[in-house]
Amino acid sequence: MAYNIALQFEDGVTRIIQCDSSELVCDAAYGAKINIPLDCRDGACGTCKCHCESGSYEMGAYIEDALTDDEAAKGYVLTCQMRPKSDCVIRVPASAAACKTEVGSLGGKLTNIARDSATTVTFSLQAERPLSFLPGQYVNLQVPGSKETRSYSFSSAPNQTELSFLIRDVPDGLMSTFMRSKANTGDFMMFTGPYGSFYLRPTIRPILMLAGGTGLAPFLSMLLWIKENPTDQPITLAYGVNTNDDLVELGTLAELKSVIPNFDYFTVVADRASDHPRLGYVTDHLSPGQLNGGDVDVYVCGPPPMVEGVRKWMEGVGVTPKNFLFEKFSSANEATTK
Repeated sequence: MAYNIALQFEDGVTRIIQCDSSELVCDAAYGAKINIPLDCRDGACGTCKCHCESGSYEMGAYIEDALTDDEAAKGYVLTCQMRPKSDCVIRVPASAAACKTEVGSLGGKLTNIARDSATTVTFSLQAERPLSFLPGQYVNLQVPGSKETRSYSFSSAPNQTELSFLIRDVPDGLMSTFMRSKANTGDFMMFTGPYGSFYLRPTIRPILMLAGGTGLAPFLSMLLWIKENPTDQPITLAYGVNTNDDLVELGTLAELKSVIPNFDYFTVVADRASDHPRLGYVTDHLSPGQLNGGDVDVYVCGPPPMVEGVRKWMEGVGVTPKNFLFEKFSSANEATTK
């Protein structure tokens, strides 16, 4: 049986390859023209040592000089002795360029463009083949008619031909202007990726997701993946925006809540003049109990002040989560907007 092996390089590039259960990961990578650092191929030198972040596998023979028992217990592997038993995510301690590979360049046709609010745009691309990525990752999308690219997180699940995005409508922004006044269904758009270390880790403990504005996009991708790959862990999403009109994808969230039994969410509006039941920032409506004594994975995607605000809130309540994963973006500069 073949499994998807996501190779995460230290420069943020991700390549997903197929590896049979009887095949060594290093051989599958080489077959995909990816040269993971390798020397002895006998489990003796440690040159191909990587960290398996998730997934199950079987290791062949190796000596302790190459991989200690302590390292093996922490998930480190020798790809020259590793055979997968499930899909895996492997961190490679080298750049993609050093491994003689490069990020994929793909394209798709615009199939849908919608303005869900005055400040957001949603659109979908139809790719020629299903695209593999880790839920939460992003691509660099080229603005038609220019050589400029913009980074946007997927709001759709991995391994599909329809790729969806939720982006901020930035005044005078290059991509925003294209989407607002030039884009038509059928237009072809190129992109490179996937990229990013902000993606869903193994769902082995409670999850707290905190989204600011269009920072909701990667969480939609994660939740759609969880829908098809259920977990018994509780998941809470706090979604904050500036005004009532900025709230989008509420129907999607309600639908996800109806099909993911242990998922719940709430929304917060910063505008104090709003009639929304929850006003202020998401941290105003969190309780220390939601950090589960530190046994929780916290994911944050939003503007830098939001990420820092969440960090300070956690310091204030004196709880350090098991994992604190974040993606910052700035709505003032579309080049870094997700």
